[in-house]
Amino acid sequence: MPLARTSDADIHYELLGDGEPVMLVAGLGGTASYWAPNLAGFSGRHRVLLHDHRGTGGSSRCEMTYSVELMAEDLLRTMDAAGIEKAHLVGHSTGGAIGLVLAATAPERIASLVLYASWAVLDPQMEQCLNLRRRILSGLGEADYHRATPLFLYPPVYVRDNKAALDMEIQGAINASPSRTIMDARVAGILAFDGTRYLDRIRCPAIALVADDDILTPPYSSELMVERIAGAKLIKVPYGGHAYSRTKPAQFNEIVLNFLAEHAMSKRVAHEQA
Repeated sequence: MPLARTSDADIHYELLGDGEPVMLVAGLGGTASYWAPNLAGFSGRHRVLLHDHRGTGGSSRCEMTYSVELMAEDLLRTMDAAGIEKAHLVGHSTGGAIGLVLAATAPERIASLVLYASWAVLDPQMEQCLNLRRRILSGLGEADYHRATPLFLYPPVYVRDNKAALDMEIQGAINASPSRTIMDARVAGILAFDGTRYLDRIRCPAIALVADDDILTPPYSSELMVERIAGAKLIKVPYGGHAYSRTKPAQFNEIVLNFLAEHAMSKRVAHEQA
């Protein structure tokens, strides 16, 4: 279990596969296991860096104030520990927000950016969803918070057709759950994030990928980012909810891997040397 040591936390990470490095960065849940349906496809072409955010999984369970910027700094230190100088970043939801920070403040470390089901600024829909989840956590506890999570992530048809698998997923989340205070602090840090100040500073190739039926970060959140990031493109799919990489993993992999191939670092070096 490799650990990246920061000044005040240990961050658990994994490396899989070979090729140009790509970081798969999870959302609010924070654990590398979110990407399980996608790993075979990505590690067949890339050196994949996964990590558990601080407060989750095998990383330090820090009782503290959280912020997206803190999580971005943790990822930089994880890149250092893993010996990765520069990588593509594929960020889901909060992982995309982390990507905004790094692409703007450490552009030499980020080759390209995939903002998947993500956002730059809180809107009333997202705020209501997150505050409801905080109330569930406060009033009913960690277990019921995890039981409610699939309703925010997955389309109704997926929930209907995958009940047994989702029951196992929920029980695994309950068994590995951080404390109520850590989970609430992580949500509070996300609610406080304003990524709009980073958008105009991003120069790497970028796409925003979102499903039309995403209720947590609806398509207009991606549209705003694409309007402000130079050269960024929007890709919308009709179905998949907030967890398109899990509901339609083969489609997700094809879209993202094609984007990464189009913007391979080796191509850029060859062009510069020509």
